[in-house]
Amino acid sequence: MRDEREDGGPGSGRPPAVPPWAPPGPRIPDSPLPDRTFAGQAAGGGYGTHPPRPRAAPHPHGGARPPGRARRTLLVIGLFAALAGLVVAAGAAAVQFLPRSFSQAQRQQIMAWEIGKRWRDWPAGRIFPSAIRYELRGSAFGGGPSLALRAERVGIADQAPCRDTTGPAAGPLLAKQGCLAVLRATYQDATQTFAVTVGVAVMPASSASSAAKAFAALRHGAGPQPWLRAVSFRHTTTAHFAGPGRKVGWSGAAGPYLVLATVGYADGRPWLRQGHDTYTHAEMSNLAAGVGQSVASRLGAPPPVPHCPGSPGC
Repeated sequence: MRDEREDGGPGSGRPPAVPPWAPPGPRIPDSPLPDRTFAGQAAGGGYGTHPPRPRAAPHPHGGARPPGRARRTLLVIGLFAALAGLVVAAGAAAVQFLPRSFSQAQRQQIMAWEIGKRWRDWPAGRIFPSAIRYELRGSAFGGGPSLALRAERVGIADQAPCRDTTGPAAGPLLAKQGCLAVLRATYQDATQTFAVTVGVAVMPASSASSAAKAFAALRHGAGPQPWLRAVSFRHTTTAHFAGPGRKVGWSGAAGPYLVLATVGYADGRPWLRQGHDTYTHAEMSNLAAGVGQSVASRLGAPPPVPHCPGSPGC
């Protein structure tokens, strides 16, 4: 038989309204509790020691929101935000490491700078190699093909000021144009009959215009060539080459460098321009031009087209 009071007494099927071990106190009128108060809850041994836990607020569309759904939503949003930031950072890094493109003017400026610093960076043996090949034109001996010859390096002189290495008229003109220094080396032909001193006058600007201006100044104010003082080396066949004997000159420009050459007899005897001895003049001229052009082509050779290696500081 069902207990009509449903006050939690024996046989009522509900837990007692007041635990049996609760201290006596004022009696509270019996009132039925809604069934949903105990929905899904079982009255255990600790019943009555703690108040029932509050239920989650009902979802606006019905039903209660699962407690972990909000956390999962926030986690997914944070994950997408992190991935987006990573993609943006990777894109920025990729842009930094992509090769940079230079304008035509920038490329020319970088290449001129590379050429202009060679006289400081290159070893002397690279500027003045131990041997240089040149040609004696067939016209020197009556026609026919050119004759391949070889000049051997005798020695390399110390770097010296422009005034001390050039003629009395050429030195002040070069100094006025801003000449920084002159590098010199002496070569001799295979027969050790002729010798040539080749010199590199370093102009200040990293452009061909500086050497061209200096060359024009020498042509108009330095008198006839040779403009470069010859260099002798003791205990060699060129020991007397730097004497006052008459010599032949050659000149050319390469980048910011003015290349000069002075050629004559290795033993210092003067070359006499007389008679019809065109062969001697042609051989000396070809020796000076061959050695001078070889040095000029090395120093003035265009470097590789500059490109950015991809570093962030490029």
